[in-house]
Amino acid sequence: MRRQEPPVTAVQHEARRRRWRRLPLTLLALSVVVIGLLALVIGVPTLWRYSGESVQHYADPETHFRHGSIGSEVSGLPVRLWRVLPDLFPEVFDDQHYEVFGFLYASGDEASQGDLPIGLGTREVRGVEIAWFNCALCHVGTVRESPDASPRQIDGMPSNNLDLYGFISFLLDVADDPRLAPDSVLAAMDEQGQRLGMIERQVWRYAVLPQVREGLLETRATLAPLLDEQPPWGPGRVDTFNPYKLLQFGMDAAELDESERIGTSDFPAIFLQRPRQGMDLHWDGNNVSLQERNLSAAIGAGVTEESVDHAGIERVADWLLDLEPPPSPYRPDPDAVAAGKPVYMRLCADCHGYQDGGRYVFEGERLGQVVPNAELGVDPARLDSYTETLQRYQLTLFEDDERYRFRYFRNTDGYANLPLDGLWLRAPYLHNGAVPTLYDLLLPPEQRPQAFVRGLDVLDEEQGGFVAPDCTPGEPLAEGFCFDTSQPGNGRQGHTYGTKLTAQERSDLLNYLLTF
Repeated sequence: MRRQEPPVTAVQHEARRRRWRRLPLTLLALSVVVIGLLALVIGVPTLWRYSGESVQHYADPETHFRHGSIGSEVSGLPVRLWRVLPDLFPEVFDDQHYEVFGFLYASGDEASQGDLPIGLGTREVRGVEIAWFNCALCHVGTVRESPDASPRQIDGMPSNNLDLYGFISFLLDVADDPRLAPDSVLAAMDEQGQRLGMIERQVWRYAVLPQVREGLLETRATLAPLLDEQPPWGPGRVDTFNPYKLLQFGMDAAELDESERIGTSDFPAIFLQRPRQGMDLHWDGNNVSLQERNLSAAIGAGVTEESVDHAGIERVADWLLDLEPPPSPYRPDPDAVAAGKPVYMRLCADCHGYQDGGRYVFEGERLGQVVPNAELGVDPARLDSYTETLQRYQLTLFEDDERYRFRYFRNTDGYANLPLDGLWLRAPYLHNGAVPTLYDLLLPPEQRPQAFVRGLDVLDEEQGGFVAPDCTPGEPLAEGFCFDTSQPGNGRQGHTYGTKLTAQERSDLLNYLLTF
């Protein structure tokens, strides 16, 4: 039985209303005092520049998905600062830009020319252009069909590259570094040719940059105790709800029960959302509303109740309703595929739907429904991280707005049966990414790899998924991240369906799965 959570106190309820919610810059990029001084010294034109806000709009829906704002900039960094951080911290970036953390750049963009990665939306707030996360950060990945091939970017697949833990840890680590002092940052801007006028320079020196540092330090005090306790997430993974508890609702890491402190899981695919309407959503199936799930994810990315851009979020959501995954490039033996389909239909289709003639069929008696983990037997950490206390907090979000207020979040006892469209792009497998290939998923848990490299994007031609060689935790790697299934939350156990097949049946089933 799940433990009873303490009631939400009035103090805790009020804490979530604080304007400071996430990483690291508050919406008030300039103080009232500075604006007043500007008005007195140089008059109305400059005051107008440092008031209000504006946001760029993109006609193309894919460009909007990749670069458009969802309102998260309240939690973000000034664009000018994004551009100089690699120069300020060369020992971290090693002559690269944000690709060192797995960020991707659109074709034709050049980080060296000041272009920002995919997954950052921008908005000008009181004269300062700010950038922070949007949906594409976690839901655009890359794939190569051979080591020599150029990476192919796929919208809607999980970001198999992004090391979000590494990036956040970097920001928190440098919060009090002298190189973030105004003199150092302004000098780096000058070196890059980012020219500031006399008044603008003073605004940055005395308002913008001090608030960036103050926000980073506050976030470090809140978040670092949790991150220090968790194993590094590794690329393609995120702890969905624990940072949410601390930054959105003002909880303290020390308040969290030991069983809920690690909830790291893979980024999910977000193809074809229309057929998913009414299914149990999230890994643990804790919500049935696409709108609510999308809005919750936006809050996780840095949006607040005050900053939310509903139109921007809904435009992305509408585009995703019918976003199809690209077809599988695997060409398995047709006879093996034909032999494997009946095995799949017998063991898997009721829970996951099926593939038929190159089309995914969203039909199955238990498709999109939660299966108790007592039956599945997979690692429980992600399930346990979503608590009744968090549910009660979430049900207070947007409570004064009848259209958007949260109604559907619930606490479950298991994990949802997800459709498998675009399965070839979803490795590693299970909710926590603890099994590298489809071949390994069909083995008994004790035979699955104990430690393997993740963060690579070359397809495994034989086993389905990405090439994921064995590794030894603690030993350096030329590329990728050594994922250790013995770490808390990383367990490879459970989901034993298909593990008792004969070798031939397993081979045939794998060939059929390669067509998804």
